[in-house]
Amino acid sequence: MKKLGLIMFMLVGLLVFPGLAKDAYAASSGTSETHIVLDGQELQQPAGAQAGIVGGNVMVPLRVVAEGLGYQVAWEKKSGTITISQEGTELKLTLGKNAASVDGQTVKLNSAPYLQGDSTLVPLRFVGEQMGMQVSWDNATKSAYLTSPAGGSAGGVVPGTGSQSPDQETPVSVPSGQPVAGDDDTYVPGNPTGNQAEVPNALIQGISFSENRLMFAVSGSVTPNVFKMSGPDRIVVDIPNADFAPTFGEVQPLDVSRKGQIAVSDYPDVSQIRYSLFSTAPSTIRIVIDLNRNVEFKVTNLDDGLVTVDLTSGVTVPGIGIGGTGKPVVVIDAGHGGSQPGAISVTKKQEKEFTLGVALKVEALLRQEANLDVVMTRTTDVTMSLQDRVKVANDIGASVFVSIHGNSIDPPSNPSGSETYYTRDESIPLANVMHRHLVNATGLSDRGVRKSSLHVTRETKMPAVLLEVGYLSNKTDAGLMYTEEFQQRVAEGVVAGIKEYLGL
Repeated sequence: MKKLGLIMFMLVGLLVFPGLAKDAYAASSGTSETHIVLDGQELQQPAGAQAGIVGGNVMVPLRVVAEGLGYQVAWEKKSGTITISQEGTELKLTLGKNAASVDGQTVKLNSAPYLQGDSTLVPLRFVGEQMGMQVSWDNATKSAYLTSPAGGSAGGVVPGTGSQSPDQETPVSVPSGQPVAGDDDTYVPGNPTGNQAEVPNALIQGISFSENRLMFAVSGSVTPNVFKMSGPDRIVVDIPNADFAPTFGEVQPLDVSRKGQIAVSDYPDVSQIRYSLFSTAPSTIRIVIDLNRNVEFKVTNLDDGLVTVDLTSGVTVPGIGIGGTGKPVVVIDAGHGGSQPGAISVTKKQEKEFTLGVALKVEALLRQEANLDVVMTRTTDVTMSLQDRVKVANDIGASVFVSIHGNSIDPPSNPSGSETYYTRDESIPLANVMHRHLVNATGLSDRGVRKSSLHVTRETKMPAVLLEVGYLSNKTDAGLMYTEEFQQRVAEGVVAGIKEYLGL
């Protein structure tokens, strides 16, 4: 009875896993801070319909993306069909239907297109990849990134317009249950054509991600091979001698190539879950957890039909004797990184490059100091949330937190100079000392010590400052900030300020 109860629990669980249910549209009000970045440019979205996650899939306003890439978009009002054309490729999608046509071949969509206000929203990955783009979703910044086949980069926000509805009689609400097209030639997941070389030992019945944990239900015994890969960071789960269950596509997206993905929200470590029939000889299912930063994991497989991969919390921090030597611990935070480039300078360079360059020079100098320990929030070009930066410092009980940044402001304003920010009064002595050394090191205008409610200086539990070394939007400042000589001077100034504050 216990075993039967467990099986029933698993079957019910597949229906209620957060990743298996249709999510409410995350940005229907237009107030959600989502972004669409095309070849380095941010596209301006309609106020009433922004990019968001529906049913585990990223949905984007069609006209914004189409105009940014030069696609041709046409409506057939009577049927609600949208035709997207570019360089010989033609996609046809229909409002409310989970089937699309790619150059005349019908394929199944992960989510049906629909109207939100007067804007048409479509599944990002399907449209993007069919047109040859690379697409990704960064949950930490709520940003959809698109790279066109020709690539390219530029700065600024590119305006977009809302896709007009075909007529006012078409429904304009997000469907609570999206209908599946009933065409006879529509591909149905779980029913592959052709002969199979072997019969798999196990069938994957459902996949879910919640509470920082990947879970998949399987009929049959499996021994998954779980390992990490980098560039970008990801955790790979290979399940040999396995295939998707015939009913898998009823609860999880699965396209004609037997691939699918789940967009993950509210977990800063993870951007999405991807899965596919990775090989057929032997039949192997691969599940990939796309990470925003490197994390550890633990696998639990009790051969009871449910396998879990738990992502461990916390960040691996370098340092010798951290927390056990009695030495002060200094945390150096290189601002931005990874998918968060920060400000773009007038010379088209990214803020994250400057901050990491200075931070690494500070680290090298502090490593030479025998009377303190140093911890870096990042030493490579990785994405880290503000919460994770704070967690590093708070978890190790740091003595000092110093975050390094470059400032920027839109024209016509064109200031130059260095600023130091703090939030809590206990950080004022550190801010005063650090700012004096910063200004002496940069030789730029002294723009003062300022109080501001910044996350990394507010939520840390030790004296904390954020240094705005110079203005990337100022041609003179930016010209200096990316030189090795200037960065070394700044690093020496930062170290001198830390040592003075700590009395070393």
